[in-house]
Amino acid sequence: MLAGLAGAFLMVGAAHAEAAVRYYDTAPGYRLNVRSGPGTGYTIVRVLSEGAKVPIYCQRPGETVTGPYGTSNIWDNIDNGEYVSDAYVHTGSDGYVAARCS
Repeated sequence: MLAGLAGAFLMVGAAHAEAAVRYYDTAPGYRLNVRSGPGTGYTIVRVLSEGAKVPIYCQRPGETVTGPYGTSNIWDNIDNGEYVSDAYVHTGSDGYVAARCS
């Protein structure tokens, strides 16, 4: 019974942590390159479809990019080792909206 309660607690904790991550719209009409690091010189690991929503787990400074939402050096971490330029993500802010990546 104790193991069952511990498992239930872990599941609730994981669900709560996932719920804390906010999803944002990407710029309409663009298929975004997802990079392995915070700059266009990093490898493209996948391409997002037009109109994709992305989570932002953390953000870090990198190469400055100009896009539909302005010019920014902020890169959004959307998955483990995957980044998109914040200039293509509608966060409603010119600054950081998530913790900085460590």
